[in-house]
Amino acid sequence: MDNSSTPASNSEAVGSVTSLKRKSDDVGWEFCELAVTNDPDKVKCKLCNRVISGGVHRLKQHIAHIKGNVASCQKATPIDKAKCMQALLHQKKKKEEKREKLQELQERVNISEKNSNEVEILESCTTPYSLGPMDSFARPISPADSLVESRKKLRQQNINDVLFKKRTSEVHAYLARWVYESAIPFNDVNNDAFQQLLEAVGQFGPGYIPPTQYQLREPLLKQAVETTKETVKKQEEEWKKSGCSIMTDAWSDRKRRSIMNLCVNCKLGTTFLSSIESSADAHTGKYIFDYVDKWIEEVGSKNIIQVVTDNASNNMAAAKLLNEKRPYIFWTSCATHTLNLILEGIGKMPKFKFVIDKSKELTIFIYAHHKTLSLMRKFTKKRDIVRPGITRFASSFLTMQSLLEKQENLKYMFLSKEWLECKWSSTAKGTKIYSTIVSQTYWQALSMCVEIFKPLVKVLRLVDGDWRPSMGFVYGELKDAKKEIIRICKGAADI
Repeated sequence: MDNSSTPASNSEAVGSVTSLKRKSDDVGWEFCELAVTNDPDKVKCKLCNRVISGGVHRLKQHIAHIKGNVASCQKATPIDKAKCMQALLHQKKKKEEKREKLQELQERVNISEKNSNEVEILESCTTPYSLGPMDSFARPISPADSLVESRKKLRQQNINDVLFKKRTSEVHAYLARWVYESAIPFNDVNNDAFQQLLEAVGQFGPGYIPPTQYQLREPLLKQAVETTKETVKKQEEEWKKSGCSIMTDAWSDRKRRSIMNLCVNCKLGTTFLSSIESSADAHTGKYIFDYVDKWIEEVGSKNIIQVVTDNASNNMAAAKLLNEKRPYIFWTSCATHTLNLILEGIGKMPKFKFVIDKSKELTIFIYAHHKTLSLMRKFTKKRDIVRPGITRFASSFLTMQSLLEKQENLKYMFLSKEWLECKWSSTAKGTKIYSTIVSQTYWQALSMCVEIFKPLVKVLRLVDGDWRPSMGFVYGELKDAKKEIIRICKGAADI
């Protein structure tokens, strides 16, 4: 009885220690941990053991010896100071860039001022104004009464910070309710168009009447189409000026329909050109070539530098046909797909295939049963193992990395009293999974597997991002990844 209860108590201790660590890329967490569980405002410096209020940002000031808010850490080395100072400067730069971007978006909004004729027709409209110490913002915010109240002369009075915060909170509450009731994703509030909408409504003033469904379906949609065409014209001019790339891919939707997309990319951005449903057609090299060649004619063959696709055999057959007809246009393989094939190839090597298969088997077993899944979430503090990635193999890598991070939690789970009482513990699969969990050989091999794949997954993330073109750095990053893998393999005697 005592033996079965011991793992559970140990798991609580492990959970407590683990909860003091934060899963963050912020460099500040290298030098601190939470002083109090689940309170990110109080952190403890690992160098001098000082408890600091103000979170990880204040801790970085502590390490970097920035005076004014916190005492300096006397045990920080010059390298530690430089790392935290660089992180603080980078954070400050990002905030400044965000502020400048928001200001730029607001400046693009220009609501025309009304003339004397418009006053008679639209009494509810007011001229653009900015927040001042004495203005209409002093009255209560009530959307239901705005049409009536906007026709009255507003009483002017002083406004202070407390009133401003209260009114801001009221506006936030109305906006939040609309977001919740309309099931709008939270990250949509970061959309540039949303920021411009708020600025436009603010400039318009009280009494703004939103468009009807008909206006959104017909005139406003047509207006948006015309605006998009004007934007495309600018990109078409750029195609002629500096060239462009054709990108095509095939995928299946939820109804299992096969769809092919075609886009054009230049330094101004990516433009969607065409989409066809090809469920009834065989995706042969000739079929893909005909589809791409048609749009090469539309865009202008002299403007196209390359065609980008994945490395499937039918795409390679289409590349040969294009080379015969238009030898001056390159057919380039997708960097993301190429890297994914490299990772899959390494993963098929016996040394790594064994670890990957064991990890998949462990993950599938835990997620296949309600009881095992509930136990896992209990011992990992409701953190999941399965994590989605850029590609299928990237997801497998992230899952293996997650397993490694939760190694101690999973061990305590399978040594706990709850697992012994679970009906799955006595099954053949349960016994096999238990053997895997308690096997030190498996965890050592998993650790090595993650370290080997990590440099290539890093490159995969870089090339899949939209923040900058990857052509200029992908070869250098691959070379660095190769050197890192060689270094790791030399340090391992069994590879």
